[in-house]
Amino acid sequence: MSVHGPDHVRLGYAVRVLRAELALSQEELGDRCGLHRNYIGAIERGEINPTLRILLKLSTGLQLRLSDLILRCEQPLILPPPRRLRRPPRRKKG
Repeated sequence: MSVHGPDHVRLGYAVRVLRAELALSQEELGDRCGLHRNYIGAIERGEINPTLRILLKLSTGLQLRLSDLILRCEQPLILPPPRRLRRPPRRKKG
């Protein structure tokens, strides 16, 4: 599935950061919201255009007002630096 647009990416990033601040997995947040963990993941990736009903469920699960969630979405998007992937050590032949 493709990303809808920059606003969806900002919402997804805000949800991901807020979820991390609460130390919740996608499954745990989904349980709190009454949403499937895959749906939470799709929101975080900006693949879904959530309805008002879904945004209200998210804000409840994240323990904040919907207006605070929207404010987080409106903040400049500052992404963390990319993680460096470590290569596994090479095996010696022989």
